[in-house]
Amino acid sequence: MSLPKRNTVPVELTWDTSTLFKSEQEFNIHLANLVQLVDDFTSKFQGKLENFETIKKSLSALAELTKEKDWLEHYVFLNQAVDMSSPKANSQLHKFENISAQLESKLSFFDSEMLNLSAAELNSLAANLPEYNAVFRHYLNNQKQRLAPNIEKALSALTPIFHAPENIYTQMRSSDMHFDSFTIDGKDYPMSFVLYENYYQYHANIKIRRAAFASFSKTLKQYKNTLAAIYYTEVYKQKTFATLRGYSSVIDYLLAEQEIPRAIYEHQIDTIIEKFGPVMQKYVQLIKEERGIDELTFADLQIDLDPDYSPTIALKDAPQYISDAIEIMGKDYHDMIMRAFPERWVDFPQNDGKETGGFETTPYGNHPFILMSWSNQFADLYTLIHELGHAGQALSTAANNSILVCDPSTYIVESPSTFNELLLTHSLLQKSDDPRMQRFAYTKMLTNTYYHNFVTHLLEAAYQREVYRLIDNGESFDADRLCAIKKEVLQKFWGDTVKIDDDASLTWMRQSHYYMGLYSYTYSAGLTIATQMYLKIKENPAVISDWLNYLKLGDQKTPLEAAKSAGVDMASNEPLEKTIAFLDNTVEKIINLTTTIKNSHLN
Repeated sequence: MSLPKRNTVPVELTWDTSTLFKSEQEFNIHLANLVQLVDDFTSKFQGKLENFETIKKSLSALAELTKEKDWLEHYVFLNQAVDMSSPKANSQLHKFENISAQLESKLSFFDSEMLNLSAAELNSLAANLPEYNAVFRHYLNNQKQRLAPNIEKALSALTPIFHAPENIYTQMRSSDMHFDSFTIDGKDYPMSFVLYENYYQYHANIKIRRAAFASFSKTLKQYKNTLAAIYYTEVYKQKTFATLRGYSSVIDYLLAEQEIPRAIYEHQIDTIIEKFGPVMQKYVQLIKEERGIDELTFADLQIDLDPDYSPTIALKDAPQYISDAIEIMGKDYHDMIMRAFPERWVDFPQNDGKETGGFETTPYGNHPFILMSWSNQFADLYTLIHELGHAGQALSTAANNSILVCDPSTYIVESPSTFNELLLTHSLLQKSDDPRMQRFAYTKMLTNTYYHNFVTHLLEAAYQREVYRLIDNGESFDADRLCAIKKEVLQKFWGDTVKIDDDASLTWMRQSHYYMGLYSYTYSAGLTIATQMYLKIKENPAVISDWLNYLKLGDQKTPLEAAKSAGVDMASNEPLEKTIAFLDNTVEKIINLTTTIKNSHLN
């Protein structure tokens, strides 16, 4: 059984890109307009950024053309994401990327001239143009790593080439990887990347689940050398940029963009592996006992503790779950998010060529767009409310900031999304005092919210750190070296509780985050902030106003300052330590509820 073609899926279940442009003709008109805006901007401001009024006007003009580019970029990207096998979509995306690179090369003068200003001048501009304070903050931070204007211009022109490793990876994963079906007890089961990640890895039947993982891994293994070469190109590119800009370590270079000290990055990874690892080992040991599994393998880590109490969820029921969960956020936030359904923000269907996983992206001044593949699993509901959390922040930020200062540091960008997942669990807990339902809610929080962000992505980060250490030491890697690194990281976290085999070591091939700098570790940072805010709001619902104000900040503050404004001091060890303690307590609740359920059956 193969996935349907894109042109056969129900339109009402797809996202609505007509809010960007209603036709290719309209897109082309706006593309021509962007080219003209850039030419006008260059003519008007190049070599003339010498006084306050001119700089103020230039920022306003830059915001206008940035919005035009933002909509155009989203249009081609979104159309390609839902069908990466479409020649037309691919061609349109590549055409725009080439034009965009030429335009960015023309615009590179702006950054070079702004970086030539003195620190005193930049601080004065920040004081007198507070709506652009983040722009000047970043210029101050970047002065030490600037290159000559002609070099910056050349690098801008090469942007499509620099994006090539990620584009090649996602294209291969979505369009070229073909998985063989497998047979269990005389029945054939279809296989695809999406089917494994969204369905089979949660399957209650151990024979089907493990056979699916073996089939999935067999195909991954066929691509491991090619993907290792693609990844090496990405890492070598990052290292080259780091060296050009004066950094001895690629890690320090990537952290500078996030405005995060290396000590916080290192502590976060080490603490979660060392202190949260035993918590998760205790939980999966419970799964092993309750499910009667002789030996836990990597293929068993995503299953439900109680498969007989694991309801599926129809898409038509999702809006009510979402509505109930976010009601605590107040009417304005609630109504803003619920627009997602009538306005078709979300692309739900599974179809051939569609990008796997899920993401949210919001063109400035338009509605958000969310990609996912709905398969009637409860995990889908968590994915949906997660992405809607991103949407809520994007809309709140855009309503209160210029497009030039909208994007917060990636260090905190996952906090609104994971916070909404906690609201979903809270809502499930409020609906019933039945011990089985309570246990279901706690396990969903642990296995969806925290497993995904505190385990999966954190272990990606630990693996990624080892890769960067190799590169910083002047070493290289191939597929076998990457498998060995991934295997060692998994074994360190899971200890003797889980058997980590060679198929598990291929997990590094499943995620595009490695092409996004130091993004993977930020999930645990965002979730730490979210957890502490969730606990505060449980004690005092009035604190929700602090969270709503936090969502409006955009890039106005550094990530540590932004978190502190919401009452969470991420420069200290306390939030992470308290979050791990909260999770340990959650596992103990699951164990106690399991005992209660068993005793009730005996009685």
